Amino acid sequence: MKKLAAGNWKMNGSTAALAEVEALIAAHPAPGCEMLLCPPATLISAMAARATGAALKVGGQDCHAKASGAHTGDLSAAMLLDAGASHVILGHSERRADHGGSSELVRAKAGAALAAGLIAIVCLGETEAERDAGATLAVIGAQLDASLPAGATAATLVIAYEPVWAIGTGRTPTLDQITEVHSFLRARLSGLIGAEAAGTRLLYGGSVKPSNAAEIFALADVDGALVGGASLKAADFGAIVAALSAA
Repeated sequence: MKKLAAGNWKMNGSTAALAEVEALIAAHPAPGCEMLLCPPATLISAMAARATGAALKVGGQDCHAKASGAHTGDLSAAMLLDAGASHVILGHSERRADHGGSSELVRAKAGAALAAGLIAIVCLGETEAERDAGATLAVIGAQLDASLPAGATAATLVIAYEPVWAIGTGRTPTLDQITEVHSFLRARLSGLIGAEAAGTRLLYGGSVKPSNAAEIFALADVDGALVGGASLKAADFGAIVAALSAA
């Protein structure tokens, strides 16, 4: 499988920020991994236009479970595809916490994404309280079971483990903790989708930056990263891409 460096711009960026995209493309014309950026919806079309012919894919940050209808402010998976997206992030901890994103809703959205032809990046992760209570694997296992869409394959599904307590805090789990979760996810996936699990990319997300990327990417069952703030700057995200390409 080809590893994946995915960047989540969250609610950041304007048209001027597309200069960073052009710099990233120029610096990494043929990286040894896949590059993906998921900007705010207002920038998807413009970013996709700049990425035409380049080694960069563009994704959305969420989609609705319905194909169309009276859902003011929402975007369907087909709309993201039409704007130039190839992937969509679903079940990010911020959507789960701030927008009532239950695992059952994530499953419905992921099903819609697959039906529209998008690759679904399904996010899982535990809170600090759940980690401290020793419930990490139970929480993540339940999220995976309830979030996985029917018919998912290695070609249409990416799983991102993002410990909620490590996002934006500068804190990072130990390498042993990351290995434990990713190994658990691979085994759990095998029970859910069989042989497809071996080729399904498992991303780590949680304060990934140039200074720690190489050691994280050297771990077993880590097939890339879902990067937050460090994906906003071409130099930082490019360094992570380079580390993943060398892994």
